[in-house]
Amino acid sequence: MPVGSITRGTTGTNRLRRVDRWIATHPSLRRTTNPLVVDLGYGASGVTALELHDRLLAVRPDVRVIGFEIEPGRVRTADAQLQQVRAGTTRFTPTAAVSFARGGFEVPTGDDRPTVIRAFNVLRQYDETEVAGAWRLMASRLQPGGILVEGTCDEIGRVSSWIAVDDQGRAESFSISLRLADLELPSIVAERLPKALIHHNVPGERVHALMTDLDRAWRTHAPLAVYSPVQRWLATVRTLRDNGWPVLAGRSRWRLGELTVPWSAVAPGPSSTD
Repeated sequence: MPVGSITRGTTGTNRLRRVDRWIATHPSLRRTTNPLVVDLGYGASGVTALELHDRLLAVRPDVRVIGFEIEPGRVRTADAQLQQVRAGTTRFTPTAAVSFARGGFEVPTGDDRPTVIRAFNVLRQYDETEVAGAWRLMASRLQPGGILVEGTCDEIGRVSSWIAVDDQGRAESFSISLRLADLELPSIVAERLPKALIHHNVPGERVHALMTDLDRAWRTHAPLAVYSPVQRWLATVRTLRDNGWPVLAGRSRWRLGELTVPWSAVAPGPSSTD
């Protein structure tokens, strides 16, 4: 039997575009000799798995995507969508290397281990105490050097956050990605933090310190909004870095509204600023 509980099943076109473009840059995908990617818990529609395959084709023309769902009806629905793709009546490549099957945290791919598992909007319904075990189980199915990307986003994909977990089940980094146009405060992402962090956005915790410093820097650089929200965000991220936050990646990622820090910078526990 699949391991896990049935999710609400909400999904939507382009909802996961922000995390998809991050995955496309990850070394685990680019270096592997077997680019198998799993979309775990894709929901009531298989569109996110099809979009994932479409977006990764640019960097790995040989990529394969398997979508797993616990509820059999959702697998039947996705299979029906795939038949439309094969018939050439959709915007997706008719020969797309995408398939759907029943499965949960056990990721039943047999000996064909994935290099990336994307599990989005899956763990929000679980208790925080169950997160580490789910990470370990999913990570145990990865290729050596593979990555689990576990996170959350809003209904239309404008606010996202995720944690990258290595093949031993250890968190490596934390990322947020925001639509910068009309953004009031970066801390809006607090509503969409992964389960491992969402209950720790309180004074004294590292993730709360990050949210506070982000908002402060965003307000400080408000005058740059006359040039563009991107320029304001770039200045915000540079301020964080200059103030000691171990910001990863570079300008090309920041321009997308992204911010990535090592997991140790936000991991639950007392903030070093206390």
